[in-house]
Amino acid sequence: MTDETRPSPPRSPDAGVRGIRQEDVSIDTYRVLGPDGSPDIDRLPDFDADTFRDVYRWMLLQRTFDDRATKLQRRGRLGTYASGQGQEAAIIGSGFALADDDWIFPYGREAGALLMHGLSMRDLLLYWRGVEDASRMEGANVFGLAISIGSHIPLVAGMGWGMKLDDAERVAFANLGDGATSTGAFHEGLNFAGVMESPCVFFCQNNQYAISLPFEKQTAADTVAQKALAYGVDGIRVDGNDVLAVYNAVTEARRRALEGRPVLVEAVTYRRAAHTTSDDPTRYRDDDEVEEWARRDPLERYRNFLAEAGYLEEVDEDAVRAEVDDQFSDAVDAADAFERRGVEAMFEYLHEETPPELRRQRREYEQFLADHPEMYDYIEQRPKG
Repeated sequence: MTDETRPSPPRSPDAGVRGIRQEDVSIDTYRVLGPDGSPDIDRLPDFDADTFRDVYRWMLLQRTFDDRATKLQRRGRLGTYASGQGQEAAIIGSGFALADDDWIFPYGREAGALLMHGLSMRDLLLYWRGVEDASRMEGANVFGLAISIGSHIPLVAGMGWGMKLDDAERVAFANLGDGATSTGAFHEGLNFAGVMESPCVFFCQNNQYAISLPFEKQTAADTVAQKALAYGVDGIRVDGNDVLAVYNAVTEARRRALEGRPVLVEAVTYRRAAHTTSDDPTRYRDDDEVEEWARRDPLERYRNFLAEAGYLEEVDEDAVRAEVDDQFSDAVDAADAFERRGVEAMFEYLHEETPPELRRQRREYEQFLADHPEMYDYIEQRPKG
């Protein structure tokens, strides 16, 4: 090709190609209560005074349960625990918006929502002690907790599709963190739900950290909610420290999901506690940041609203905490009384017929205990259940 026949270069580097750019995507953060608790009257849910107070009681339960469970773990009577401190508005607001027949797929921090949905406190404590029966969450439409980050999201899409095939008027509701949105399972699950028009709500509690990795270092996207557009599903961004805004947002998301329009909800909040009781957050975030978010405390914000509305006088906060303390102590006693499992329980329940490899592992472990009887002394020192 000669210089005379070679095509001329484009007039500009983009040659007129524009497409869609990140700055073209703008998603508002939905709110009902201002930082001081002052409400947007037109956005208040249609609650009576008792219901407004009940929301606060559940938020107090969530914080009290987290505090007691963390202390129980520190005494060696519970396994690693994931607290929802600072995320009470997201947890309780979303749980309040669900129907009893909906299925919740938890990710670990939403104790209050699970208890609200019918799970017993004893079974939740047993789960954190590693008891298999508790992981089935019998007696409530609660799936086992997803410890492997994001692994439950395709299951939610599949459950929603099954509900659609059964013409069931209920949704599959996934709790997930911002870290889960960086997993392959997140993309697969949302894509499947969008294609199949599954009645699913994917509720991302964006608490600013995927364990120790801050949000801005795990994604180049400005928001989680905008990722919904790539899968043809709706995206909603809500102030996750505003319990009434979360309730409204999830109520709307649930309505759309029942119409065959899956929704990704991003609740912007903050994890004030450690990732789990095995984590030291002082190694990756500074005190000023934690204190800044502490000033946005979701309980204080909602408490201010209740006081201004004249609803707080009939709430005895000390009595609520004392009641939760009593329930927690009873649940611990019930968990302690749960029948201790034998070695074989670790190898059962996964397969209808135990495969040869698991049978081999069981024989090896049983032989190990036979050769090291001193291990039984260690086992007997563990918490019951």
